[in-house]
Amino acid sequence: MKNKILFVLSFVILSTFILTPKVFAENSSKSSAVLSDNGSVSLSDNRAKILKKFLESYNSPLAPLAPEFVENADNNNLDWRLLAAISGVESTFGQQIPSGSYNGWGWGVYGNNVTYFSSWKNGIEIVSRGLREKYMGKLETTNVYEIGSMYAASPAWASHVEYYMNKISDFTLLNPQDSLSISL
Repeated sequence: MKNKILFVLSFVILSTFILTPKVFAENSSKSSAVLSDNGSVSLSDNRAKILKKFLESYNSPLAPLAPEFVENADNNNLDWRLLAAISGVESTFGQQIPSGSYNGWGWGVYGNNVTYFSSWKNGIEIVSRGLREKYMGKLETTNVYEIGSMYAASPAWASHVEYYMNKISDFTLLNPQDSLSISL
């Protein structure tokens, strides 16, 4: 019995290290938060399902649009968690936005200026494309800290975005019913 418990505990610990996406982020030029998801094959088939459940856990109006988040991330070579994480920082996942703006990303919102989108889907498309072209392309970086220096006034913005990206990754481990099943 003791051996079985040790085996199960070892398996859980090992699985945590293997399945957790490796995102290293420091505010330095040698290390960065990688914004293109290259290594999470085990999650790729369920990304929209995972993201939908995660957003539902926050009562987000964006939850039904999880497939659009993933599709636009893939189309623009972005990490599938990035746009949702930004919405977490900027609007509590779409819950606190300028009235009628469909802008949960703080995109073009400063002072009295507000950028309005025609729908959540329209916002996801424009912000995804804009992140690729205006931030990642212009800066030639995938470093969330370098992007944050242009995207937001707060120096803490990038670490908050990274926090939500990690929470989305951790959501799978904490909610195994939403991840791929394995049999031993």
